[in-house]
Formats: sequence, structure tokens, C-alpha cells
Amino acid sequence: MTAVTLDGRAASAQIREELTERVAALKAKGVTPGIATVLVGADPASQLYVGMKHKQSEQIGMNSIQRELPADATQEQVEALIDELNADPACHGFIVQLPLPKHIDTDRVLERIDPAKDADGLHPTNLGRLVLNVNSPIETPLPCTPRGVIELLTRNGYDLNGKHVVVVGRGVTIGRPIGLLLTRRDVNATVTLLHTGTPDMSPYLRQADVIVAGAGVKHLVKPEDVKPGAAVLDVGVTRETDPETGKSKVYGDVHPDVAEVAGFLSPNPGGVGPMTVALLMTNVVEAAERSIA
Repeated sequence: MTAVTLDGRAASAQIREELTERVAALKAKGVTPGIATVLVGADPASQLYVGMKHKQSEQIGMNSIQRELPADATQEQVEALIDELNADPACHGFIVQLPLPKHIDTDRVLERIDPAKDADGLHPTNLGRLVLNVNSPIETPLPCTPRGVIELLTRNGYDLNGKHVVVVGRGVTIGRPIGLLLTRRDVNATVTLLHTGTPDMSPYLRQADVIVAGAGVKHLVKPEDVKPGAAVLDVGVTRETDPETGKSKVYGDVHPDVAEVAGFLSPNPGGVGPMTVALLMTNVVEAAERSIA
């Protein structure tokens, strides 16, 4: 058996095509969806990531707003920029690129974002609304990476209804919020949450119809941990320096040999990562649509 590849690049391209049509429809009504990023400092990886988001948003016709501050910007300066974007009608959603410099209170900055403009879907207010809402349609931004995991599966014809999903990792980006989405009645999955403090993960992993590995531990999920035919999504990232080349190399949480056991497998990179960016743009387009509803 060789796993079917859950190609995030292909699925995200489909989403961008759909968003292009939605953006055109909004423009016809006099509204151009605006996505903004806040970058504090000149971290090369953050600059690359922010640049990619703006390039893709411009390609689908969105208004791209880039705001930058120097690494020595004060807490007050960062918060003033957040307030400015909150009040800007041309900005329908934005993110603050992390990590922020150590002297900045990250939680205080993130909580200052207007929940309606929370492009990441991780504002405490939006997560709280997700906790409370099991049945009704959701009209607030959703966490991008968990939403991307679900979209990647459903766009490949995988039905999560009644499936047992085992999530590895308890971070706020995916591990904590994904269960809230998966256990909504319209998805209807059962969720078990594991983490690096779980004494023995293997018995739980072997029961899973779906494994979402997001702990950030290199090759944590091994072939013997996977039920034959299970869907495995590799979300975690570990960067190591190659001693021979001196270059940084990326590893996922899932051992490559899992491909010989799993029924479906997302590559890393090229799986969930592109979906996260696509769903970030989706959150902003949806916010623009709500603004004229």
C-alpha cells in the first residue's frame, strides 16, 4: 500500500480560484477586500512568509496592506498601529506576524485586534464563540490551520463524519482549537488529544482513523503507530542544520515510511502549510462579505 497524497498546493489553488470569483463579485459592489500584515523587526523568515501572503492576495485581486515597524518599536507604537488598522475601513482583516521582539507583550497585542478583523481566527473572543457554538452556522473568523486540515480532507473526498481523529500537540495554532471544529455537528468527528506529556501515544494512535500530528517533534509518528489505511496529516515542523551543507532542513512530525501504511498522507512541506495561507485569505474575504451583508 502507498498512501494517497493529500496535495495542499493543489487544494489551495482551487480555493484561490474560488476566492478570485468572490473578490470580483465584491468589487462589483464597490468593496475590495483588504488584508494587512504587521511586521515588527526584520526577521528574514517572517519577511518571506509575509511576502508570500501578500503576493497570493494580490493575485486574487485583494488590497494588500503591509505595515512595518523597527525591531526597537515600543509596546505603545505597536498597539497604536493595531488601533489604526482596527479603524481602517479598507482593512477587512489582518495578522500580526509572530514572533514579536521579546520586549513586546504578545498576548496584549493580539488581544487588541478587533475580533471581526482577526484573520488568523485565534482571537480569544473568536475561540470563545467557537466553544459555545456547536450547531449554528459560524459567522466569525475560524482558526486557519485547523480549518485547512479539514478542507484538505474534504476536498479529497474524505468524510470525517463518525471518524476517530487523534490530534498530537496542544499548541494554540492547531492542537487546542482543531477539536472545536471537528466536534461540531456538521463535521461530527470524535477527537482524542495527545501531547508530548502523554506517557505512551502508540495505543491511541493505532486506534485512529485520522492522525493530525502537530507537536513539532521530528518523526514522532512512526509506521508502527498507524492503523493501515488511516489518514495522516503532518503539520508539525522541526528545523535542523544539515552538518554537511550548513543549510537548514525541515522535518515533519511523521516518519516518511508512514506512506507505506497510511491510506492518505499530507506531505510536509506542501500539505497543510499552503492550506493555512488559503484559509487566511478566506477569512478576510468572508469578513468583507459580512461587511455588506
